[in-house]
Amino acid sequence: MSRPELVISIQSQVVYGHVGNSAAVFPMQAVGMEVAPIPTVILSNTPNHPTLRGRAMPPDFFADLLLGAEERGLPERAKYLVTGYIGSPEVALLTADFIERAKAANPALIYLCDPVMGDTGTGLYVPESIAAIFRDRLLPLADLATPNQFELAYLGGIEVAALADFEGLRERLNVTEGARIIGTGCVLAETEAGMIESVILGPEGISRHPARHLPVALSGTGDLFTALVVAGLGRGRSLGRAVDEAQALTGMAIADAQALGTLEVQIGGRSFREALLRD
Repeated sequence: MSRPELVISIQSQVVYGHVGNSAAVFPMQAVGMEVAPIPTVILSNTPNHPTLRGRAMPPDFFADLLLGAEERGLPERAKYLVTGYIGSPEVALLTADFIERAKAANPALIYLCDPVMGDTGTGLYVPESIAAIFRDRLLPLADLATPNQFELAYLGGIEVAALADFEGLRERLNVTEGARIIGTGCVLAETEAGMIESVILGPEGISRHPARHLPVALSGTGDLFTALVVAGLGRGRSLGRAVDEAQALTGMAIADAQALGTLEVQIGGRSFREALLRD
């Protein structure tokens, strides 16, 4: 019996709701992957509620968890390493150092950076110091990245409003030659009405992946989408197919939340689970 592919997932965790690892772990485990979740913050719930408890992980505690992961040989075993929301500059720097060591120990490791920093309408919602670490330390290490349209523009230092704006964007993002960027949640000048799209930007060019736009803003949709892309890759999908399936499944999770009138994306519904596991 072969061991399942291992994913190290470094992002937020909540007691109630589905955001960060609390959204990401289930779909990856459901398709047969092993997941090692390492929290960057631990909170009582998503920020959609009147109160929010918890805090960012103390840097010394977080560093100890990373050390434990290394002592267990997880970087050498892992196929994927995913990072998402990071709550302090100290933790962001520790994460970057860990990824550098992990990639040195395991050159085949695929690092997916989700630079969770802000969104259209809300703007930047992390300190500029954390955004700078995403730009200068984490993105240059990434093999895949899933910034949303706002984050693409912020990190690239240009407006991203049309397909033409993607020309030369990889160079502005300071990613490696073989890295692929998945611009998520894009509404461009060329996007059809009522649609939203992901745009994959890689060495081979650009591909567009439209989906129906559900006008609902829920925390955790980006974290879920990224995990679903990894789940698809873990099942042997091409990147384009993994993105298409991740968009469809994320749409189902949002629609289920709409139907239930909840503020949390829904990942436990029967239709979602069946679609997730469909060949």
